[in-house]
Amino acid sequence: MFESAHDSSDFQLLLEAPAKMLRTAKSGNDRTINELNAYNIKVIYEDTATFFGTPHLPAPTINPNVMTTLECDDAPDDDTYRIIRMLDLARSTRPAQESVVDDFTVILLRALGYEPRGRILRARRDLPLVICGENRQARADVALIDEDEIILLVQENKQHFSETEGDPQPQLIAEAIATFALNNRRRVLSLGLPTLSSKILASITMMGTCPIFYKIEVTGELVKAVAGGIYPTTQTIVHAHIPAVPRHRLHWIEGMKPLDSRRVILSCFEAFKRFVN
Repeated sequence: MFESAHDSSDFQLLLEAPAKMLRTAKSGNDRTINELNAYNIKVIYEDTATFFGTPHLPAPTINPNVMTTLECDDAPDDDTYRIIRMLDLARSTRPAQESVVDDFTVILLRALGYEPRGRILRARRDLPLVICGENRQARADVALIDEDEIILLVQENKQHFSETEGDPQPQLIAEAIATFALNNRRRVLSLGLPTLSSKILASITMMGTCPIFYKIEVTGELVKAVAGGIYPTTQTIVHAHIPAVPRHRLHWIEGMKPLDSRRVILSCFEAFKRFVN
């Protein structure tokens, strides 16, 4: 989510300022595309082999019972019960309970081995961000932090609550920009290291229990463009992947509930680990 003392309208400032230099009107249906275009950002969806670099997904390193147990009441152990119970809650969550999706994400990432010693998962992580010369603040729903920097971002997709909810992609990309800038400041001030010119930030959106995986390459040029409200000459390509589940048309309804879909999605989480660094 995006927050500031001036309410969520400040989030629009991030992506609309350059847009105003380029056009005077925009369609409501094209709002997200226009906002990304305002900073020369393009999202490309890729198949499994292209996105992960292999057509063969690895087996998930998770309690095997999670792969074979459909209902939580049939779980043979407490860990499996907890994961499937939270999965069910995340699938049926209501707007007042939106944090359930974040809670499920934390439990799932932990069960998949994303949080070994030296890393910690945090919910609702604030991220300072300079937009058009003004200090603002982004907030990641879930962030994975190692000893020195943030290495994974998760943003909940709240469109399943209401058709009026916005696309989470601009929010996620804003969080990635803020994270890159914050990590670079820590490199200089805390570690005595030079700043990075660019980095690919692993990121995920979650609609209930349905993930979309992203590789967002953030550059110093993009950070400066956002800070100054200018149009960057170099295009930013964001690579994305929607898991190729057996019943794609029902994916956003079924999520991870069916065992065959669950295996595919958890294998995607396993393969995605190589980009989390």
